[in-house]
Amino acid sequence: MERPITLLRVSLYHPTQSPMAFAKIPSQLQHDASPLLVGRGPEAHIQLQVPCLSRRHLSLEPYREKGSAPLAFCLKSLSRKGCVWVNGLTLRFLEQVPLSIVNRVAFSGIQMVVRVESGASLEALICCFHFSPSPLIYRLQAEETDEWESSPVEQPPWGPGQQAAGHLGFLQEPPQPNPGGRTEIQLQRESADNRLC
Repeated sequence: MERPITLLRVSLYHPTQSPMAFAKIPSQLQHDASPLLVGRGPEAHIQLQVPCLSRRHLSLEPYREKGSAPLAFCLKSLSRKGCVWVNGLTLRFLEQVPLSIVNRVAFSGIQMVVRVESGASLEALICCFHFSPSPLIYRLQAEETDEWESSPVEQPPWGPGQQAAGHLGFLQEPPQPNPGGRTEIQLQRESADNRLC
């Protein structure tokens, strides 16, 4: 009897919306239980055509927790020149963090949401990819940098005086216009402006 295979549902967004950015990514990828590399190099399993991306930028690494049958995953940063935001945490070169069921990841302008649907198979996993036309992670005045070595102070991914919404951001549908034609974000800004007056 076959054991159910772990499924990773990976949604990707890049603000340029260039078809070349995700041109080398299939809609589905079957992979063994070795680390799954993300980067712009030819050895990357998830190959993104974004110039500021490292050849090996990060990896999704499957492992088995003691006493647990399903595969678990951690995300490891492999880039010396850039940082990776994962669920509100900043990872630098060779730092890693365990993944939960839904994970929000941002790096080099790319937004990625990884959903883990665990199966019992330790030999293989399947990645299904979705390319989003709209942002996956909403942050106020995001300030990502890919050259953190030159920055003396680490900047949070939100603007000064603002709080993070659900750590790095919160996963939601794009704001929908209301009957008056204004989005929820526009209404919130107007409300804040009225309080200041």
